[in-house]
Amino acid sequence: MLGTYFYHQIIRKTVTAFGTLFNDIYIEHKNSSDVAISQMKVPLGYGPVQKFLARIEQQPELNKPIQITLPRMSFEMTSIQYDSTRKASIIQTFKTCGNGDTIKKVYMPVPYNIGFQLNIMTKLQDDALQVVEQILPSFQPSFNLTVDLVDSIGEKRDIPIVLDSVSFTDDYEGDYSTRRTLMYTLNFTAKTYLFGPVADSADGLIRKVQVDYYTGTDPKVAKREMRYTVTPDPIDADPDDDFGFNESVEMFFDSKTYSPTQKIDI
Repeated sequence: MLGTYFYHQIIRKTVTAFGTLFNDIYIEHKNSSDVAISQMKVPLGYGPVQKFLARIEQQPELNKPIQITLPRMSFEMTSIQYDSTRKASIIQTFKTCGNGDTIKKVYMPVPYNIGFQLNIMTKLQDDALQVVEQILPSFQPSFNLTVDLVDSIGEKRDIPIVLDSVSFTDDYEGDYSTRRTLMYTLNFTAKTYLFGPVADSADGLIRKVQVDYYTGTDPKVAKREMRYTVTPDPIDADPDDDFGFNESVEMFFDSKTYSPTQKIDI
């Protein structure tokens, strides 16, 4: 199996889906009459928090309006770990329809937990609390995201995003020329699945279902009495087509048994 190229972009899709949770957060500033005088969208970027802190500290224009730099959010992937509690059979496969009569086959996915860290950097405590309160109520302690994991087989799954911890730091010490950075850190775990290569199955589409009914449960003495058959209408319909079914019922009194291997009554 190793050496077969495949790339479903599952980790990349999970990172992107995680980021979309926080890309539409706003804060407001109000006057003494509790009237909103300004509203701004909190910028979100991917990268280590140290990089964003370095950019803030290297900003020479200390009199520049603080809204241009802070508040700001950043997130990054911090870990990938196998989750044995969600393990499935390593040899079990499932099949799905491909193009036309083809069938796609893939082994059951492998459960992995991807760790994320979300950092909220502000200058004012009220700005940070506005952002935090818009995030925390959605996680109790998880929030489900539907992600299209494997496009070729149309495999979509709900990925729980679990909030693990919340912490904050306030660097308030220093002289007046030192910028204050108030930072909240939220750690998350995304419970996703990694799929292996998708292969074409040797089996074709099932276009006929046949069931024989017997008079009893003992195969040695039970006699066949009725056969129920179902086929799609039209018979050459594809899985994505709008089709119906043909049903037929046959009665028997010959006590024969249908052989799946020989495909005849014996």
